Amino acid sequence: MNERQHASLDRTFSQADFDRFARLSGDANPIHVDPGFAQRSRFGRPVAHGMLLLTVLRGLLERLAPGGRVVEQQVMFPAPTFTGEAMRFAASVSGRSPGASTIELAVRRLADGQITCRGSCRVET
Repeated sequence: MNERQHASLDRTFSQADFDRFARLSGDANPIHVDPGFAQRSRFGRPVAHGMLLLTVLRGLLERLAPGGRVVEQQVMFPAPTFTGEAMRFAASVSGRSPGASTIELAVRRLADGQITCRGSCRVET
């Protein structure tokens, strides 16, 4: 297990990022890929796929636990992540046991500090 305790990454998504992820994942829900549709929604504009956010967080997990296997994960999306907003993705080790770590996850909007995704996972090595 890597001794590193924290990893973070700042990222700003574009509509093109949402569109590419929709093509890759097969999730073309218009709330993600149709600005006209999304404008009429309660969000007022397209929102990120939850799995897109988790994919970025999974990359951070690899820095903390190289080759680790996620065996349990709990996440919530308390606020939307929009295009054009700088976000900070963070993963921090909160506990270790032989062969496993518990890692806290968060995605935070840099402009106002709003958390848009948070959770934890258990990673076995």
